[in-house]
Amino acid sequence: MNVHLHWFLPTGGDGRTLVDRHAYTDGGIKRDRITPVSGVRAPDIEYLAQIAKAAEQLGFEAVLTPTGTWCEDAWLTTVALAQHTERLKFLVAFRPGVISPVLAAQMAATYQRITRGRLLLNVVTGGDSTEQRRFGDHLDHDRRYARTAEFLSVVRGAWSGQPYDFDGEHYQVEGGLTALPPDPLPEIFFGGSSAAAGPVAAAHADVYLTWGEPPAAVKEKIDWIRGLAEEQGRTVRFGIRLHTISRDSSREAWATADRLLGDLDPETIAAAQQALGKSESVGQQRMLGLHGGSRDKLEIAPNLWAGVGLVRGGAGTALVGSHAEVADRIEEYHALGVEHFVLSGYPHLEEAYWFGEGVTPELSRRGLLPTVPASPLLGVNGAESRAATAPGGAPLLLAGGR
Repeated sequence: MNVHLHWFLPTGGDGRTLVDRHAYTDGGIKRDRITPVSGVRAPDIEYLAQIAKAAEQLGFEAVLTPTGTWCEDAWLTTVALAQHTERLKFLVAFRPGVISPVLAAQMAATYQRITRGRLLLNVVTGGDSTEQRRFGDHLDHDRRYARTAEFLSVVRGAWSGQPYDFDGEHYQVEGGLTALPPDPLPEIFFGGSSAAAGPVAAAHADVYLTWGEPPAAVKEKIDWIRGLAEEQGRTVRFGIRLHTISRDSSREAWATADRLLGDLDPETIAAAQQALGKSESVGQQRMLGLHGGSRDKLEIAPNLWAGVGLVRGGAGTALVGSHAEVADRIEEYHALGVEHFVLSGYPHLEEAYWFGEGVTPELSRRGLLPTVPASPLLGVNGAESRAATAPGGAPLLLAGGR
């Protein structure tokens, strides 16, 4: 079982800080109690194309594109970026409650034809009622998961090539059909840590995706979902969502983590924790429990740092260390059954290079990856004898606001 590496497209903006200004203080609407941050990059198509091209060149299979109020639409952005890339796949996140399942099936089929089969789907049920209501969705947490199960049943039925009828609590479909089914069928990535989420993952997911918890906790989740899937005669594969800070030495990596932490004032952390604490997501509450809102003891497992989750919702942990140490941790998760690694780092352009030129070759040497494509500039020395594609030498497009 090879490791599958994926990167992240910051369609809500990027920068040299952990502060996600859209994640707190009234959902970012009032934008108060937020310290201005320098070095913020707007998510325009030129900058996102730089990241996508870098990810493709460095051997990442796909890029995850988020969904929500504070980012660009994932479908439209990624189909545009597909015109700037050749092989890279796009893991498109979307909420099933705000779109017809038959329309979603048709969109996926069209997307596959336009991109020649480069679509993956990340189904996000939603753990924030305020955000859900903003899109007209008023169901409670558990009913949202029940609706997701129906949604995915209809999508797969519409992909069958034959008229499909469905009569459920949330959807009633007569003759649902995608005239030209997608080829290949997009793999469905799905996450959720609640009791309501588990059966949905077991019945419908191709890849169950968890946020980055310590290995023992991840193993518990894998065993839980694997057992539920076996009861239904299915096999589910597993993925993990993590940030990375990988450097030539452990000292350099932790110095970067310390610098990111140093950018955060107590008021910023308190505001973020207050907002994130209102989330209905069990996974989000598990992320918050890893650090308890405190700057102390943020290395919660070897090379696993919970500092990101002090201010960022969703994935709140990072692998921090030398390239070999980060590879060790990936190998450890892989031994538990994790196949897909969806990674990110601040800023996303530079961190893609740090990982792709440091950790990816290490994983390949260990037999966890097929041979990765070499950069055309690899081995060409730039300033200070650093490879010309290394972070610090990569061209950057800076833009203000997000």
